[in-house]
Amino acid sequence: MVASDELLSIRAAELYYEEDKTQDEIGQVLRLTRWKVGRLLAQAKANGFIRIEIVHPRARRLPIERRLRDELGLRDAIVVSSAGVHGEDELQSRTAQAAADYLTSLRPVPRALGISWGRTLFEVSQHLRDGWAAGVNVVQINGGVSLNKRAGTAATTAVSIAHKGGGSATLLPSPAILERLETKEAIENDRAVSAVLELAASASAYLFSAGAADDNSVHIDSGYLTADDVQELVRKGAVGDVVGRYIDADGNIVDPGLDARTIGLGLDRLRASPTSIAVISGSAKHAVAAAVVRSHLCSVLITDEETALSLLDEPSPHRTADPLHPAQHSLKDTP
Repeated sequence: MVASDELLSIRAAELYYEEDKTQDEIGQVLRLTRWKVGRLLAQAKANGFIRIEIVHPRARRLPIERRLRDELGLRDAIVVSSAGVHGEDELQSRTAQAAADYLTSLRPVPRALGISWGRTLFEVSQHLRDGWAAGVNVVQINGGVSLNKRAGTAATTAVSIAHKGGGSATLLPSPAILERLETKEAIENDRAVSAVLELAASASAYLFSAGAADDNSVHIDSGYLTADDVQELVRKGAVGDVVGRYIDADGNIVDPGLDARTIGLGLDRLRASPTSIAVISGSAKHAVAAAVVRSHLCSVLITDEETALSLLDEPSPHRTADPLHPAQHSLKDTP
């Protein structure tokens, strides 16, 4: 594009997006044909002079989703807009809503849905509408009986998803992490617990989140680990946990001893499932999100725009946008 065309494309974009003029009106102002105006607007978009943003809470970033599928080998990806978000709680809510929408649209409806627990999955359960499925068995895939006085959300989450889906919930009546290996082995050998684990291993789809390895860990909140325990895991290379199992940047278990005392589905089962859905959002989880995706723990990723861009090694436009850059506006669709 020559310099004169570049300036014309910027001027056409300003008239179209800022002054809300039609292409015919722009043609009259610039003394150009409507066809030429359309070509200038397309050139402005292609050269990065225009950035379109849909800021509704359910808005998705379709080009980024396409890149995640193509470049990272995901079967599917859902990316929600980070524009206009006020805090991590709102971002998590948007992502949880997207996960609820995805579950509702999933076809075929999973006969048995294996789920983890935690704040994100609890919020997904709250966003699901009644009748999202017509009969689904929800099975808990990792232990979640809280060890402190605060009520846990594991059972509540599973029951809520199942109830709204017209089905039943199968709970795993066990803590997530045991203090002694022999206790863990005894619990897993219990007939009731082993039956749940077998059902979890045969689920047709999985829905899980991931936790960052920091002081906000749900395992600290639930009394399984102390802040010092988590810092020691970080020292060993942990970037976060998936279904209670702490992994490094390559998706490897960082503490085999701790992992041996953890009750629940193994990570290899998530990797083997054709429908393994990870719901991860927030800047604190960029590292664990990368570990989950790059070690193939999920086939479907539901996340926010900034997390998605971090996976693609690109800066977020919401942090790097130049207010002086010509025609960076979010007003309406291009022609």
